[in-house]
Amino acid sequence: MNGSLSRRLIQRTTALVALVTIVLTVFISLANFQILQQQLDGRLEAAAGRPSRSDSDNNPSGPADPAGSGLIRIDLFTGVGYKVMASPDGMTQSLAEQLLQLDAGAAPINVELPGLGYYRLLVRDFDRGRTVVALPYSDVTNPLYTQLIMSGLLTLGAILVSYLGTRQVVATSLRPLNRLAATANQVSALPLARGEGVVPVRVAAADANPETEVGQVGLALNLMLDNVESALAERHRSETKVRRFVADASHELRNPLASIRGYAELTRRSSEALPPDASHALARIEAESERMSALVQDLLLLARLDSEPTLDLRPTDLTEMVLNAVDDARAADRERHWSLNLPSEEVIANVDPHRMHQVIVNLLANARTHTPPGTHVEASLRKEDGWAVVAVTDDGPGVPTEIQDSVFERFTRADASRVRQAGGSSTGLGLAIVAAVVGAQGGQVGLESRPGNCRFTVRLPLA
Repeated sequence: MNGSLSRRLIQRTTALVALVTIVLTVFISLANFQILQQQLDGRLEAAAGRPSRSDSDNNPSGPADPAGSGLIRIDLFTGVGYKVMASPDGMTQSLAEQLLQLDAGAAPINVELPGLGYYRLLVRDFDRGRTVVALPYSDVTNPLYTQLIMSGLLTLGAILVSYLGTRQVVATSLRPLNRLAATANQVSALPLARGEGVVPVRVAAADANPETEVGQVGLALNLMLDNVESALAERHRSETKVRRFVADASHELRNPLASIRGYAELTRRSSEALPPDASHALARIEAESERMSALVQDLLLLARLDSEPTLDLRPTDLTEMVLNAVDDARAADRERHWSLNLPSEEVIANVDPHRMHQVIVNLLANARTHTPPGTHVEASLRKEDGWAVVAVTDDGPGVPTEIQDSVFERFTRADASRVRQAGGSSTGLGLAIVAAVVGAQGGQVGLESRPGNCRFTVRLPLA
């Protein structure tokens, strides 16, 4: 029984049975004690009948115990003396005289007789003397001890049977609920984040009967799964339309942008000198058209990765790739301090060389764009538990806490905190491309950021 509900039901039911059994045993034992003691007192009353001189003379052995052996009877006659009418072995004259000195009472008392043990004793006075009658108290305690032992064994047996029976009943009763839990766990393991969101799992009809409590839960779970499947299908249709629109729009924008850049370049090559204002406007047209072309290329890449990522995966040396990317970044930007932390051995990962180079370039460009001059940027590479780990670390202002969870989503920017390089540009797609390319290659991306230490990490399976 692994479920906490099962354990609680079994424990509480077994505890209840144990409590009831113990209480019954205690009450029965007390009742039996009273009965045995009353029987012993009745035997004392019968054995303490009024004595006579003729009894002492004609019946020297004294009266017999009507219910067994072990009787002690001492008769004292005024002016004559006493006589022990019945006694067990070990009865002495001094003990008999001590018993005759006890005060007479209406009810029997318990006394311990030296060498004989505990006795139930009754003292009765009459007009010519006194009678002392005693019976061994073991006639009460021995049966009671036997009963307590038997009751204890029966109680343990009842608790064990109750535990086993309750366990079986609970297991049978909760089996439909366990099937519901298994169905829920199966649904939670389905890859519903992407794709059409089809949920092929449903609760069986036998567990979705509205006439039972578990069936009501099963029916509600089926209805919920139907609603989830409908919502996921609608989301997939909407996302498909958006992706198709982005891909089509990006594809259609390539030709106008190429024409704008071509006409701008043709105008600049004209033999006639342009006015300063026109020359400045032409430069801005060329710069913005280049930025728009880069944005269009990024959108097309993301659209292809969303639909059918076709990557040329092959064993690739990441050491040389990181080294070349940092050399290019150092040549493009002299205002930051670039460093490398590479292993002495090759690190071979199963990646697409072209796309992986783009990932490293994007991470370095992100550090260059969003950190102030003088920032130290380090690119490192290592092996870790079957992964190739590429990390880009800078000591800049870091990524704001409120956007760290969405930093790899599209069009997320951190301009409010991370300083942008003068003249730089950011489309908000660089890190989204990193996440998409790395995910398509079976890898993982991560971020650890605080002021003075911002680290982007890429983990890729080793070849």
